[in-house]
Amino acid sequence: MAKRLQGKTALITGGTSGIGAATAELFISEGANVVISGRSVEKGETLIERLGNQATYCESDVTNEEDIAKAVNFTLDKHESIDILFNNAGGPVGAPLDQLTQEHIDYGVKLLLSSVILGTKAAIEPMKSQGGGCIINNSSVAALRYRQGDPLYSCLKAAVTHYTKMAGIELGAFNIRVNSISPGAIATPIFWGGSGRANTLSEEENERKMNKLQANLARSVPLKRTGLAKDIAEAALYLASDSGSFVTCHDLVVDAGRTSMFYEPND
Repeated sequence: MAKRLQGKTALITGGTSGIGAATAELFISEGANVVISGRSVEKGETLIERLGNQATYCESDVTNEEDIAKAVNFTLDKHESIDILFNNAGGPVGAPLDQLTQEHIDYGVKLLLSSVILGTKAAIEPMKSQGGGCIINNSSVAALRYRQGDPLYSCLKAAVTHYTKMAGIELGAFNIRVNSISPGAIATPIFWGGSGRANTLSEEENERKMNKLQANLARSVPLKRTGLAKDIAEAALYLASDSGSFVTCHDLVVDAGRTSMFYEPND
């Protein structure tokens, strides 16, 4: 059976852990060459050692415009094309409404929105010159419903979803498809601060917390199972492959039905 991304090159931002790492692994299994960008050199080098010769790491911070362009240029220098860009990098940015500062807002815009806009900008000319490409932006169900994230995060993700549609319209004539994915609650150690270098918990304690998290998340959705990073990776694969070749300007919600449930104010 032919691999769905055979011969294609993908750049995944925030690719050293979580959804980004799961997507890199799946894309490689489907034949793609993958450039993983992120801030943690240690995580990046560990990951590409595990994934093999089809993976390359580029140190890059998506809150910095020069770093965004650097990752795209690194991909082009290494592989001479960029067929897929997954603007995946993100993280928590906000605070309660009465505690928000300009610093929160500036950082949030850079991390969640500017990174998508500037990443897209950097990929446009290379994709035009090669006859097309696929851009995927990681949004969130927080863009769609109350209490799925803090207000600043939610508003910025709503902007990502809307920008995706606008960019898809503008770039459609060049055979550049632009879509977003809105994950529901996905079980990762970030829920308890268990990802990154600050994690001092034992492997057993992390596993215990993950098991508890998965059980809690499963109870909150109609399908009664936990969302995992690989579920979002599969959505990204569909959008990046020929199976999604007629899909653009679309926000693909992957949430086990969470956004269809009525939400009591005091839940």
